[in-house]
Amino acid sequence: MKISAKHLPRYKQIARLLWKYGRSDLVTQMNVGDTMDADQPPPAAGTDGKAMAEELANDLEAMGPTFVKLGQVLSSRPDLLPEAYLEALERLQDKVKPFPYAEVEKIVEGELGVRISKAFSRFDTEPLAAASLGQVHGAALRDGREVVVKVQRPGISEQITDDFEVLAQIAEFLEAHTEAGKQHRVGEVLEQFRITINHELNYEREARNLVVMGENLAEFPQLVVPQPVNDFSTRRVLTMDYVKGHKITKVSPIARLDMDGASLADELFRAYLKQVLVDGLFHADPHPGNVFLTDDNCIALLDLGMVGHTTPGMQQNLLKILIAISEGKSEDAAKVIETISETSEDFDRAAFHKRLAQVIADQRDLELQQINVGSTLLKVTRIGAQQGIYVPSELTVLGKTLLQLDEVGKILDPEFDPNAAIRRNVAKIMSQRMNRDATQGSVLSSLLEMKDFIGGLPSRVNKVLDAVGNKEMEVQIRTPDANIFLGGLEKVANRITTGIVLASLIIGASLLMRVETDFRLWGYPGLAMLLFTAAAGGGFWLVITIFMNDRKTQKRGNGNGRK
Repeated sequence: MKISAKHLPRYKQIARLLWKYGRSDLVTQMNVGDTMDADQPPPAAGTDGKAMAEELANDLEAMGPTFVKLGQVLSSRPDLLPEAYLEALERLQDKVKPFPYAEVEKIVEGELGVRISKAFSRFDTEPLAAASLGQVHGAALRDGREVVVKVQRPGISEQITDDFEVLAQIAEFLEAHTEAGKQHRVGEVLEQFRITINHELNYEREARNLVVMGENLAEFPQLVVPQPVNDFSTRRVLTMDYVKGHKITKVSPIARLDMDGASLADELFRAYLKQVLVDGLFHADPHPGNVFLTDDNCIALLDLGMVGHTTPGMQQNLLKILIAISEGKSEDAAKVIETISETSEDFDRAAFHKRLAQVIADQRDLELQQINVGSTLLKVTRIGAQQGIYVPSELTVLGKTLLQLDEVGKILDPEFDPNAAIRRNVAKIMSQRMNRDATQGSVLSSLLEMKDFIGGLPSRVNKVLDAVGNKEMEVQIRTPDANIFLGGLEKVANRITTGIVLASLIIGASLLMRVETDFRLWGYPGLAMLLFTAAAGGGFWLVITIFMNDRKTQKRGNGNGRK
């Protein structure tokens, strides 16, 4: 592991973090105690897992934006962290101290190439919100359109790049020298995290996500996706529509009386099913802070920097898994998960099926208010990791998304049943998938392949018939029990041959009995008696051999029958 002098302070912080939590219950719960010093003392008395988890969240927040984001990503990886740590990191606050307005002005004018006073009729100096990667200011365009401007923190890209250099070295070291690093694929997790955070740093990509998501959700009248103002958006500055409303967690009980919570929850869940299972692009961070209730009682989806992607093949398998879980069919869910996942040499299929069946059975015994599809998917991910099966990241992201979505759904409607929502909407989802495939040419390509097959069929048949007529066709038959069958035939042939030889000896001896010679045994011609003796011995040996082999075969058959 190469140590860089400029990264020494960061190495020190990370080393302190690993030392602190390497001595805590986190190591035991992750089953990675073999990587730590056996002589290390246990956690301090009175320190429970929940308290240590909260400390981890606080420590990551203190280390800066890279590690705040790392904590948020790890909160969706139940295969890596225990449940107490997942809950603590899920609540990890992304609120930090805002940077000065002078920096905001410098970045905006540098990116847009124009003075703020020329581009905007109003630009608020106080931010509406500040996060680890950027902050948001209210503003108005020259035509009076109300907007918000998202500005990236100065130097954040360089800081994250430096942090990743350190983390990459540590990940490489852990994979090369620890069993835990290999088991949990630390390098792969870090690479996924790097891709995610780089996407969030690219505001142009987020602007495209807003446009595509708005088009995909146009059929849902109660959902709003703020649209970007492309002329005022760059890689580090994003200008988009201002949504008037409140975080869904801050809606008062009186305000809830004026909205149809059940309808909003159902439409929101149906929209996410369409995003994941039809569109292939979904909002991967729908926690309550990113879901607004607008003044006209609609749902607004904010912050599309973190999105998930699903391929058509993965969409089909995810749909099967969701249906199987919602209907309580654990065997069906297990088979699909095995199909789309990677298995290790230690994979225990029986244990995986048994534990998955228990999780799904426990869910069916819960009341509607307690059912959580996302939580079930995350439990499946954790069980898979424990039994040596690595589920694709899409399933983990979907589990985290549905977990957050379930939370929002219960806020809108305490009686919301996500399992029923899945079963209720699955027919429409499948219909939309078929229409999409037809529109994108999948059906047409299948028809063209069928046309090529039918068109080429006569020539293929002619080739087969020509090969038969010219005696060029060879047929090979393979049977699993061919060796046993041939061995049996060989034994029969040997017995028949032995019997013929013995019969020949007896006949020869009978003919020699009429030939008078000076060599006699027991008063009979000696040569004839020798042949008779050889035939008698051979016959006796043949009978004994047949008897013993038949007894062995009978015993073997009885033993197999008892099994």
